[in-house]
Amino acid sequence: MELFTNTPLMIALFAIIFAQFIKIPIQYAVTRELDWKLFTSTGGMPSSHSAAVTSLTTAVAYEHGVGSTIFAVSTMFAVITMYDATGVRFQAGQQALTINKMRTDLQLFMNETRNWPKKKEEEKIEELKTLLGHKPSEVFMGALTGIAISAIVYSLIL
Repeated sequence: MELFTNTPLMIALFAIIFAQFIKIPIQYAVTRELDWKLFTSTGGMPSSHSAAVTSLTTAVAYEHGVGSTIFAVSTMFAVITMYDATGVRFQAGQQALTINKMRTDLQLFMNETRNWPKKKEEEKIEELKTLLGHKPSEVFMGALTGIAISAIVYSLIL
């Protein structure tokens, strides 16, 4: 039960859930389409990865101070996580977009040249996941979300 009294951990978990949930109304406001799958998907605004690591780092700062070793570890963990979210994972998503486009183009070509028989939806190749990473603005907003959540909890609740 001691695990449930670990405030930094609980705040970080809440930040993930909050950031994932808030993606749904944000996407709805932009596209007017309600997509509940966003709650369990990667990518999008705000970054739940950034919200989690910055809320954790902010909570560690409140509990142990910015001069502590655990704050240094948490900060480096946050920086690496956010760098990865905007770098490697974002580029993998961009490559997946290109591959999916090539696949679509190839399918169109095959349909037009050989009258490719239609397949059932279950038989089609599943598209590669393109929403793997984050744009820098998504990471930044996720970071602000995480910092705000920790600041609110420590300032108003604890």
